[in-house]
Amino acid sequence: MTTRPGLCSITFRDLAVDDVVALAADAGLAGIEWGADRHVPPGSDAGSVAGRCADAGLACPSYGTYLFAGRATVDDVDAACTTAVELGATNLRIWAPDEAGAADVADIADRAGGRGLTVSLEFHPGTRTGTAASTLALLAEADRPNLFTYWQPDPDLSRADALAEHAAIAGHLSHLHVFTWGPAGFFDRRPLADGVDLWQPVLAADGTGRWDHDRWAFLEYVPGDDPACLVGEASTLRAWIGEADRA
Repeated sequence: MTTRPGLCSITFRDLAVDDVVALAADAGLAGIEWGADRHVPPGSDAGSVAGRCADAGLACPSYGTYLFAGRATVDDVDAACTTAVELGATNLRIWAPDEAGAADVADIADRAGGRGLTVSLEFHPGTRTGTAASTLALLAEADRPNLFTYWQPDPDLSRADALAEHAAIAGHLSHLHVFTWGPAGFFDRRPLADGVDLWQPVLAADGTGRWDHDRWAFLEYVPGDDPACLVGEASTLRAWIGEADRA
């Protein structure tokens, strides 16, 4: 399994699609996870976005939806799946709010699976998948072969506890959301290099598990939301991935 460096388009939510494409390509990244809230809403011209990415040498491996299990309608799910396919994505990222049931998640996985898509749960504080234990429980209850989870660090946890959370879900891990935040949380966005003691072990971790595709490490958030920071942040990520590959 190969880890590849990418960008979450929501990192630059207020920029146009062409600007995000240019930034990712100039930073030497390999792909973009497009967000459904701004850049590629369900039902939009995803094929055009896919073409612009292909022209720039970028893949579109995952579609970052705002489907909330238990709230999304059948039409919502089908529209997201259609857009993902048109985008060329093979993975659909969804959310599991606290009230989401395993049957709700399983239904999305089944509908996506019918379109040849994997489904990955957003691993995020304040949701049913806010911890490794709760995520593993939901994965087990939903019990679908095409259902996986993302991982990102909870800034409230110590490095050791964050690494333990990552290790616990590693067998079900699809992709990563990569950032370094300080103790003040969401707006305390630090240079990625400040998180070297966390991210180097994560990127070097054993890649075995149910996931048998390339794993993407998507940069999400940069200091000051400044596009000028992306080149340096991407350089750091690519260097860590290279070191992990050589180990």
